[in-house]
Amino acid sequence: MSFLDGKTLFVTGGSRGIGLAIAKRAASEGANVTLAAKTAEPHPRLPGTVYSAADDVRKLGGQALPMVVDIRFEEQVEAAIKQTVDTFGGIDILINNASAINLSGTSSVNMKTYDLMHDINTRGTFLCSKLAIPYLKRADNPHVLNIAPPLNMESRWFQNNVAYTMAKFGMSMCVLGMSEEFRGSGIAFNALWPRTTIATAAVANVVGGDPMIKRSRTTDIMADAARSILVRNSREFTGNFCVDEDVLREQGVSDFSAYRVSPELREEDLFPDFFI
Repeated sequence: MSFLDGKTLFVTGGSRGIGLAIAKRAASEGANVTLAAKTAEPHPRLPGTVYSAADDVRKLGGQALPMVVDIRFEEQVEAAIKQTVDTFGGIDILINNASAINLSGTSSVNMKTYDLMHDINTRGTFLCSKLAIPYLKRADNPHVLNIAPPLNMESRWFQNNVAYTMAKFGMSMCVLGMSEEFRGSGIAFNALWPRTTIATAAVANVVGGDPMIKRSRTTDIMADAARSILVRNSREFTGNFCVDEDVLREQGVSDFSAYRVSPELREEDLFPDFFI
């Protein structure tokens, strides 16, 4: 029996990209997955919905609970967590993946966009963690994994997009603080970030389009790295800022060619991600 068999994951931003990849990886081992995301209807520029994601999870052998949730709203998160517990009996793992990105500089970013990024990235991560903690305390090996960067407090990571960096580092600061706050409860709080750009809708639509996608890795590398973290002892592995490639190297992986969107490219041809 796999470690994740029968475990229950609550995944924000689970309708596509890294969140869906982690959900599918867990489903392949028999996990229960709540997919909490805003996309209920097909979008012309965004692949998938929360319902198609649930179908993907079920096809791989997992149990799926699709929930249309905007994590900016406390009552929606509360309802989704309650439904998860009622359906699956508890929560073992929280994946804080939902995020908003805008790389505008200080003079260009409008405050509506600023508020959106902080409401989803920092506040949403804090809110989901806060509401899941009572149930995570009852789990055997509880984990919270934030898809957030290492806290490299250097001006170069801020200078071009202060608003976005602040919002993403807010997710990282949740790891920094909560890992110590809940160490005695045995809940692990860790962060995971990619070494290279990952082929997601955000990269395609906001960051660099097709040229960057071709020089990226697939979401599978983040899913495999996340799985490696989530099976560890939560009382022993907490407060870490992990990078996908480093996590897998520790597991003995040395060839990453299978993760490249364009297998013909060399590793040095890939784009390094933000904050690395």
